Amino acid sequence: MFETVLYEKSEGIGYITLNRPRALNAVNLKMRDELYQVMGAVREDSEVGVVILRGAGERAFCAGADISEFGTAPSQAVARWVRWARDLWGQFLAQEKALIAAMHGFAVGAGLEMALCCDFRLATPEAQFGLPEVGLGMVPTAGGSQTLLRHIPLGQALEMTLTGDRIGAAEALELGLVHKIVPREELLPQAQSLAQKLLAQPPQAVRAAKEAVARGLNLSLEEGLALEARLARRLGEAPSRLPWEGSQ
Repeated sequence: MFETVLYEKSEGIGYITLNRPRALNAVNLKMRDELYQVMGAVREDSEVGVVILRGAGERAFCAGADISEFGTAPSQAVARWVRWARDLWGQFLAQEKALIAAMHGFAVGAGLEMALCCDFRLATPEAQFGLPEVGLGMVPTAGGSQTLLRHIPLGQALEMTLTGDRIGAAEALELGLVHKIVPREELLPQAQSLAQKLLAQPPQAVRAAKEAVARGLNLSLEEGLALEARLARRLGEAPSRLPWEGSQ
């Protein structure tokens, strides 16, 4: 049993709930470790095809790192480095199954960074997003400096990162940070509806398409097309050589 994370599954959907509502679901070391274990279990669970990540309580999805535990610099910097030791964020990014972040209230710091590692982000109208690390004399160390600019324009990503200013749900939707805004009471049902839509697709194709998009971001067009061709052949949907691959 976990203390800071709840995990359950039903009808092909895995539900991961950040469960520190009194601390606005802030990530402490125990939550880091428990999330690491849960993400590993999800990856190996053949009964789960899609995962919904959410926060317990009424006030926050996740308010970032637990500063009261990590302390102040330099110990805070060391603690954040330790969080990387088990590469929780790498677990999120390497997850083959689709991840849906269902966000309400605060989604800042590590909370926003966690959501940026997911494939889909749904938010309620009052949700707020931000990266406050620079104001604490640090930089985002859960991938935020890299993942944010892959979802929104560079200028806005730089402004959020350097100033620590928060943005609301409407602006987040306009920028492309979130995919959809839904009423609080509809957040989980809408996430479940999206999950069911994904579950209706052939799972091997979903995994391959996700890999093509995620890895393709860091490849040239030629390399990306080659990756796509390899994945298509893996699925048995393409001839031994596609037209744009040329001849050897």
